[in-house]
Amino acid sequence: MRPSGRAPDEMRAITIETGYTKHAEGSCLISFGETRVLCTASVEERIPPWLRGKGEGWVTGEYSMLPRATHTRGQREAAKGKQSGRTQEIQRLIGRSLRAVVDHKKLGERQITLDCDVIQADGGTRTASISGAWVALRLAVDGLMKSGDITQDPITAKVAAVSCGVYQGTPVLDLDYPEDSNADADANFVLIEGGKIAEAQATAEGAPYDEEAFLRLLRLAQMGCAQIFKAQDEATRI
Repeated sequence: MRPSGRAPDEMRAITIETGYTKHAEGSCLISFGETRVLCTASVEERIPPWLRGKGEGWVTGEYSMLPRATHTRGQREAAKGKQSGRTQEIQRLIGRSLRAVVDHKKLGERQITLDCDVIQADGGTRTASISGAWVALRLAVDGLMKSGDITQDPITAKVAAVSCGVYQGTPVLDLDYPEDSNADADANFVLIEGGKIAEAQATAEGAPYDEEAFLRLLRLAQMGCAQIFKAQDEATRI
């Protein structure tokens, strides 16, 4: 029995509230159960120096967790003067995941930054961030196309992410914190609509697992991402 009472293949409730902030070109508040992440997309008419003159743009991500997003207050990384290794790893993952579904030449010489700020954490903050960042990106690109700043859609597909793991010997979908902190193995899958894999992170925490267990986790992730794709579609449908 999972602590939440969910079935092994059951996702937490997914909600996506678009237009959550006033000034960003695209924004949403995404919730995977009790995990809540504010995702914003900012369009800037500039690009990294190493891209100048190439006629293409860039998509990047930043990630942070508010001090009281968890059970105890964490110190702001800005106050420490440096980012943790975990923060750097997650925001690089967000950037890679979104760039996997963007044609940078169609974006033109501009940069879109996806900021993912965790308001409340209950497991799966990186996967919620990626899934919400795609929504914010979609809304920002829709605005660029509506204004005529770009004429071709640079987004090639939806991308979403979900966590899976082996909890008390059973492969389960969408781990919350009680499961994630006690899992024998956990994995994060970033999947592209249509069956492609953008990234897979899998770690044996308590005990190693075999190929069949990994494939079972992948199948669970495919089921979960299908639900996320549907929620993304409903959130961005005009």
